[in-house]
Amino acid sequence: MTDQLSPAPDLDHPTPAPVPPRPGGPRLHYAWIVAVVALVVLVGAAGFRSTPALLMEPLHHEFGWSHGLVGTAVSINVLLNGLAAPFAAALMDRFGIRPVVSVALAVMALGAGVTLFMTQPWELLLGWGLLVGLGSGSMALAFSATVTARWFVKQRGLVTGVLTAASAAGNLVFLPVLAWLVQQYGWRSASLTVAVCALAVVPVVALLMREHPADLGLLPYGAPEDHVPPAPPAGRGLRAVRVLREAARTRAFWLLTGSFAICGATTNGLVGTHFIPAAGDHGMAETAAASLLALVGVFDVIGTVFSGWLTDRLDSRKLLGVYYLLRGASLLFLPVLFARTVHPSMVVFIMFYGLDWVATVPPTVALCREWFGDDAPVVFGWVLCGHQIGAAIVAAVAGLIRDRLGSYDLAWYGAGALCAVAALCALLLRRPPAGGAEVPLSPGVPATA
Repeated sequence: MTDQLSPAPDLDHPTPAPVPPRPGGPRLHYAWIVAVVALVVLVGAAGFRSTPALLMEPLHHEFGWSHGLVGTAVSINVLLNGLAAPFAAALMDRFGIRPVVSVALAVMALGAGVTLFMTQPWELLLGWGLLVGLGSGSMALAFSATVTARWFVKQRGLVTGVLTAASAAGNLVFLPVLAWLVQQYGWRSASLTVAVCALAVVPVVALLMREHPADLGLLPYGAPEDHVPPAPPAGRGLRAVRVLREAARTRAFWLLTGSFAICGATTNGLVGTHFIPAAGDHGMAETAAASLLALVGVFDVIGTVFSGWLTDRLDSRKLLGVYYLLRGASLLFLPVLFARTVHPSMVVFIMFYGLDWVATVPPTVALCREWFGDDAPVVFGWVLCGHQIGAAIVAAVAGLIRDRLGSYDLAWYGAGALCAVAALCALLLRRPPAGGAEVPLSPGVPATA
């Protein structure tokens, strides 16, 4: 007999059947599966960002191309990587994570395929610069910010640190193997390998990635029962430009962007691109230098995950200030550490520098979220654009310094000085005004950041 007081069922919006818990323990929240898929994507893409450092000397010997030319190709790559990031975050809102990431992986593989047949400098700029830059930019740190914003309330800082460390893990996996391939079979074998690896990740994304917790009848991990996900923003096609216009009214945005530009200059732009050829200038074998750079990745994983844990507990501004000062100090010592063989002092540098490689990302993401709320993933995309602009400038300039002076020493010393400027930017960043953390300042209103 039906209870007359029971409400009639809503046939248009039926209540999903509850999922019974697994016997013996709670069900694993799908947010962790999404995080693992994102980790695999970022590790797979990291091989492309690792390879230019290995190709600089082989391309110089085969085609006579200078360090400055190859550095310019890397510069275009990282610049487009940054420019694509904020638009990729908006595209993920519009079309979904799965299609955007799948297409980006295919574009990266195409770029590597172009380099297999190149004989002219413009082909290097097209394949390694344009195509790989656009593809990798669509899966850069803005992708991590989007995943963590949608799927996590608790442990956001920790997950951000883990996903950020995925690039370092990719270096750890790829660099020694790619260096061996270059030495044994030539540089084309390395390009082919990373193209195949990128394509291999596409089925993983298609099968396991999901867009929102609500698609599975779930709340974000750690969200309260009354959690209401933000409504999709209107006019998503122009969202990246609108968010930039609003964020640029704040002093906080420029301090974050300036410090992160120096972060990119002193990591991807300088060490990531020029460490291996600089070590070669001192007689070190390419495989040994690649192993050292991979070791940076080992300690980067540790440092970035720990930084995410610290970000959940400490003031992100002070963390950034300390990180940049320590990085600058380590770079000032690097020129006197290069030698023909690996020695203990160089290993100490690698450990110390590796812990600080991208430890800056979790607190930077946290500060974007603190200031810009639901727009934080797109804002971080623009901050990442600054990161890549800094990396692009230094990737090219350091190559030119090497061509003109025959040494990278000036580049290392200049990078150390820049880190002091980045630390100052972080320490000048104040907390947002009370009640206005998500509201950019209006024109004409003095900045309080």
